[in-house]
Amino acid sequence: MSKRFDRWMHSVELRWLSTLPARASLKTLVRLGKIRWRIEHDYRELKTGLGVGHFEGRSFVGWHRHVTLTVLAQAFCTLLRLDPQADVPV
Repeated sequence: MSKRFDRWMHSVELRWLSTLPARASLKTLVRLGKIRWRIEHDYRELKTGLGVGHFEGRSFVGWHRHVTLTVLAQAFCTLLRLDPQADVPV
């Protein structure tokens, strides 16, 4: 990368568009903005760890079953991660 591009990137202001009411608090805006990162993390986990992208079938029914089972596995992993009493996998 060029130094010119680096300077440009550091001078850019980041802005967010929102459809929330004008009376929404800054805390609410930040909380909802951070949800994006949770969604991206979950999608990456679905693709790399649980194999949502590995389906090579030809039917919608097969794809639907594959995605359904993958999402259920991800929900199970999320519940395990949130449970303070769960054993750590070895």
